[in-house]
Amino acid sequence: MRTAQRLTRIPPYLFAELGRRRDEAIARGVDVIDLGVGDPDRPTPAPIVAQLAEEAKVAGYHRYPAYEGGGEFRGAAAAYMKRRFGVEVDARSQVMALIGSKEGLAHMVWALCDPGDVMLCAEPAYPVPRMHTLLCGGEPVTVPLLAERGWLPDLDAIPEAAARRAKALFLNYPNNPTAGVADLAFFERAVAFCRRWDILLVHDAAYAEVGFDGYRAPSVLEVPGAADVAIEFHSLSKTFNMTGWRLGWAAGSAEAARALGTIKTNTDSGQWTAIQAAGSFALNKLGPETIAETQAVYRQRRDVMVAALRAAGVEAAAPRATFYLWCPVPAGYDSAGFAAEVLAKAGVVVAPGTGYGACGEGYFRISLTVPDERLREAAARISRLR
Repeated sequence: MRTAQRLTRIPPYLFAELGRRRDEAIARGVDVIDLGVGDPDRPTPAPIVAQLAEEAKVAGYHRYPAYEGGGEFRGAAAAYMKRRFGVEVDARSQVMALIGSKEGLAHMVWALCDPGDVMLCAEPAYPVPRMHTLLCGGEPVTVPLLAERGWLPDLDAIPEAAARRAKALFLNYPNNPTAGVADLAFFERAVAFCRRWDILLVHDAAYAEVGFDGYRAPSVLEVPGAADVAIEFHSLSKTFNMTGWRLGWAAGSAEAARALGTIKTNTDSGQWTAIQAAGSFALNKLGPETIAETQAVYRQRRDVMVAALRAAGVEAAAPRATFYLWCPVPAGYDSAGFAAEVLAKAGVVVAPGTGYGACGEGYFRISLTVPDERLREAAARISRLR
């Protein structure tokens, strides 16, 4: 069989490789603590599961769903945007249902990128936009995120030649993997930058509801006129522990939503309407209380792990959002070497920073998706390596 040449441009997917190494260790009898993948360990709230059980009985939902998403779900997403961010979006023309935000981000690239086009990709970052730019034959241009800038990009440092050729700027706040946060003033600068260069601002807001210590993430669409140049991607995965359900939405630029819809309607048939109905129930009925409960769990885990790592001599900052810790690797290691040693000698999976691009060198990421006692055990094992 002869595969497409474009596949040679893509390295192995980080989380698939982490999973392979983890499974090999488990097969050897190692008690592995997996802090590598950002997959919540807590179950989807019972009322959402019960709602799906009822929706699954609706005979009309056993047929193909609406390509752009059902009216009920898109309406619930629009209502959430209004209630949470004070943002008005038209459910019919500015909201598109997704089979998870990962799918939406990938297809957004295909809707924008021709061979040779530039995509401005913040880094370190979730790798999907960069990888699909490569699959499209485009050119991902790195926009570095640096600790001294609070993990925010210096938009003024983007070369003019790259800005002129760029089709999109990909951002993600609260940020995976760094846990950096952005305020509305930053989004105002980002919108102005994209407007100046006729660039679409693509904002991944999957962690918008995972915030602590009084921090509430803003939406880029809160910037006046942002919907002219921006589209934002939201997910129920982290907010309601629904990663396996694969449900999210994009909201913002009607032109971008139409372009995304062209790719999607020629690629997939949409998420099952019963799942969309359960998602509507979650957004409409369970928001504040369920979100507060989830935030409390991750805040507790953050505090436990930060304290344990610091006691073990590992530098660890306490983030204001996401369920990740982004930590410098100890002296004498690079990112990949440290991750490999932690797995081989401590039975703990951490994500090497280079899995999120070259700018991630020197760091590793911990996902707070295991119970407190396993976090303490993981920190203790890491400390014994020092």
